[in-house]
Amino acid sequence: MSNQSVQTVSTSNDKFKVALAVVAMIAGVVGFFYLKGQNKPALMCAAALVAGLVVAIALLWASATGRDFLNFAKESVRETKKVVWPTRKEAMQITGIVFAFVLVMAMFLWGTDKVLEFLLYDVILGWKQ
Repeated sequence: MSNQSVQTVSTSNDKFKVALAVVAMIAGVVGFFYLKGQNKPALMCAAALVAGLVVAIALLWASATGRDFLNFAKESVRETKKVVWPTRKEAMQITGIVFAFVLVMAMFLWGTDKVLEFLLYDVILGWKQ
């Protein structure tokens, strides 16, 4: 027999908090666009959006599922900072290589199309265009 403890995935209380957080986030976004449609100052529109997001984050932080998600988001940002991004010169070189490859492939496909067109219409079918 195993003596391992069983961990519950989430409670209905946590699900309710997450649902409220989603509603708060949506309310912030809707408030932003509603105020924007009423020609209110940009600061007021942004405040509505930020308020909705802050309330949503607070509600998420109050639930175990939300805390796990927010910790995952923090770790994702931390991992993104570890990525070694190419320099501008390297990015331009890679972009040039991609464009050159696309150009060569386009010419190859055009040439293949013309050869097959000649063989099919002129040689096999005998149609002169």
